[in-house]
Amino acid sequence: MPIILSTVNVNGVRAASTKGMLVWLAATEADIVCLQETRATDEQTAAALAPALDAGWVLSHAEPESKGRAGVGILSRRAPDAVRVGFGSTEFAASGRYIEADFDDVTAASVYVHSGEENTPKQDEKYRFMAELGAYLKSRTGEFVVSGDWNIAPAEVDLKNWKGNQKSAGFLPEERAWIAELLAAGYVDVVRALHPDVAGPYSWWSYRGRAFDNDSGWRIDYQLALGELTGRAKQAVVERADAYDQRWSDHAPVTVQYR
Repeated sequence: MPIILSTVNVNGVRAASTKGMLVWLAATEADIVCLQETRATDEQTAAALAPALDAGWVLSHAEPESKGRAGVGILSRRAPDAVRVGFGSTEFAASGRYIEADFDDVTAASVYVHSGEENTPKQDEKYRFMAELGAYLKSRTGEFVVSGDWNIAPAEVDLKNWKGNQKSAGFLPEERAWIAELLAAGYVDVVRALHPDVAGPYSWWSYRGRAFDNDSGWRIDYQLALGELTGRAKQAVVERADAYDQRWSDHAPVTVQYR
């Protein structure tokens, strides 16, 4: 079946719902929307999205154990056949960073890889998460797409100021090599596959300075697909706001149409 799938880091679902996210949800043609950084409990997330749920969206959510951090979810036009939170990790089971749902023969996952900071315990934690997640993703088969905020720009073309960020978390050699390993294992970065020669298209811009106005961004939100889905992706767009004051997150939705 054809699927339109969007992924977006909402940067706090309670704030986003008051800034324009609900308007976007009412207008989108997406069948599935993967959410990251809801930063809320199950109850709070459902309350923030109540108008969308009343309109027919179905919410699957993994709340974070740490208040105000992480949290991932999947909004869908119909109830999924099954939902699984986490990927078998003991350390990260309750972190609210991974959820997947089955829709007929397709499994869609929402992932949040946190940002990290080089040479700190936060980066060490990120590497542990990546190691466990990577092993799980490499074990997957079938029609599978994992979407989210990876907080890693895979290549120089994926961020505006790559020269100045070679020692920054999100563009470290170890992080980029991890994404390359997933691609070597059979995953396809469908946005890059459809836009092989363009800068970006960026999906995140700092709120500081004039990053958004100057399109000085990073492409850290993307969809990695397996199976026949890799050849079914026919169009990918980053739904960048028309102006700075129209943003409801510092990320933009990344939307892919699958035949």
